[in-house]
Amino acid sequence: MTLRKIAQVGHPILRETARSLTREELASDAVQGFIEDLVATMRDAQGAGLAAIQVYEPIAICAIEVGDNPRYPYKPKVPLTILVNPIIEELGEERFDNYEGCLSVPNIRGLVSRSMRIRIRAWDRDGNDIDEEIVGITAGTYQHEVDHLNGTLFLDRVTDSKTLCTWDAFKRFYEAEFAENVRAIVERVGS
Repeated sequence: MTLRKIAQVGHPILRETARSLTREELASDAVQGFIEDLVATMRDAQGAGLAAIQVYEPIAICAIEVGDNPRYPYKPKVPLTILVNPIIEELGEERFDNYEGCLSVPNIRGLVSRSMRIRIRAWDRDGNDIDEEIVGITAGTYQHEVDHLNGTLFLDRVTDSKTLCTWDAFKRFYEAEFAENVRAIVERVGS
């Protein structure tokens, strides 16, 4: 297992579109080892997710996990989830404002409008089909990570550039209100 370097905003790799994998590629020792590296890197950086493209591998894999993360104490828990070749379908028109940050855009946060309900179709790390509906804040996390596989950063989706702020400013001025909004969403939709 190796901790990988995380690409930072401005690096051209972050604007590439990741290529899909075959089940044979996914089953290979190289790709399975890479998944271990991806998860270890995400955990080491205290991320809620990490896409392969962020660690210089333009393949359609991302990892999502939210546990007792000190960076996101208000986020609902998500067990370790590996998505391979994910496709997101927005369900309905309801949206919510999500204060997002990114390991590839250090120390910056901003409001992004995300779909409240999505359908995710992908494979898990063993090549088994995933076809699930994801709601609420967790749906925002999924959308953020899959965006990376399409060369999109959260900065591209910020609804108002005046909401951009440093991590310290977010914690000082906006986190309490945002955490309350998250609690309300979780109470209403369950995630």
